[in-house]
Amino acid sequence: MPEPTSCCRAVGCYCDRCDLLVGLNNLRVVDVDRDDAGALTVTVTVESATEPMGCPACGVLAHAHGRREVRLVDAPAFGRPTTVVWRKRRWRCPEPACPVGVFSEQDERVARPRALLTVRACRWAIAELGGEHASVQGLARRLGTTWRTVWTSIEPILATAAADESRFEDVTILGVDEHVWHHVSTKPIEDGGRGPKELTGMADLTRDQHGRVHARLLDLVPGRSGETYKSWLHQRGDAFRARVEIATLDPFHGYKNAIDDQLQDARSVLDAFHVVKLATQVVYDVRRRVQQDTTGHRGRRGDPLYRIRNTLRAGQEHLTDRQRARLTAAFTAREEHLEVELAWRCAQQVRSAYHQDTHAAGRAVAETIVDTFATCPIPEVARLGKTLRRWRSEFLGYFDTNGASNGGTEAVNGLIELHRRIARGFRNRDNYRLRMLLIAGGLRL
Repeated sequence: MPEPTSCCRAVGCYCDRCDLLVGLNNLRVVDVDRDDAGALTVTVTVESATEPMGCPACGVLAHAHGRREVRLVDAPAFGRPTTVVWRKRRWRCPEPACPVGVFSEQDERVARPRALLTVRACRWAIAELGGEHASVQGLARRLGTTWRTVWTSIEPILATAAADESRFEDVTILGVDEHVWHHVSTKPIEDGGRGPKELTGMADLTRDQHGRVHARLLDLVPGRSGETYKSWLHQRGDAFRARVEIATLDPFHGYKNAIDDQLQDARSVLDAFHVVKLATQVVYDVRRRVQQDTTGHRGRRGDPLYRIRNTLRAGQEHLTDRQRARLTAAFTAREEHLEVELAWRCAQQVRSAYHQDTHAAGRAVAETIVDTFATCPIPEVARLGKTLRRWRSEFLGYFDTNGASNGGTEAVNGLIELHRRIARGFRNRDNYRLRMLLIAGGLRL
């Protein structure tokens, strides 16, 4: 009785267990070799079963014309780089008038024509790149090939997905933000440079059925201006613009003008984080001015206002008793410090608008801020009040849209920064765009 786990050694037969383990459609395993001495690689030789083949042009039954071996990089097996040697069958068409002549078998489920990686290896590389925060160079090492081989194999797949307009469907909440993608010269691309440092990124912030936001990057375009955003919105078409109900943004009038021009029916919402940041900056500016006016120098370790510089940034509900005591001591140390206390309380009022039990209560606080801050005798607070008065509709929009914010866009920017560090910078903006669309969920693969 033969061993039940032994491989079939009969001539012309294949081992079903090896075929199942390798898992290439319609291909049978002929040989498996492992190189333990050198590169620690696995080489799997496969071929298709013998069967009649018709000419793809004229349909006449073709004659066998030998084989040719094609080497393909496959996904790693058992922790080792794997090479698939595909013994492709060749046929010759006997029809004299047929323009085909000799042709080889093709199976795009295994590999695309003239590909260097199998389809499975491409899928594996894309999954590792997008889901496991891998670098292309790291993937190349694990595949036993080069960076260029990996990228040229997966780049067409990503480009095709990026060109699919269906990924812009069902967007009802749209976010926009800018970021710097490189820190070198802004020499034009045609002159060998990398072009503008700034990119404008658009993100889908649409809520799901449970009201949660799963932010995904929609696109990255060069430049940071209202015209850049306006052009992108125009290119998306009327159907896309009509579906957008809410547009979140930072306090930048360029983006606001683009929204007003292209998304007339959408409600603009000023990002809560940036509003609180403006208020916190007011406290910082007032503290520095009062520090300079009262002491004649910048903050030093023993100065009361300098000692509380970090405490002033915290929310009052998070302060400990010791921190509250330090604030009180600093505010009462000199009469001039009253301005700092007043600015701090104004900043806490701005912050409290976003921490009310209901959006209606938060809106009431926000309306009070807009109506009163502009008349404050402290110039920095008055400047904030005038800014919020100019952005009144967008500021109050947070409370009318169930708390819509640009936070998801900032989260996407965090992913972008992470992968830029993993890649140790980018030189090609097109590669940068595709990589970031992949890792931030903007591609449907």
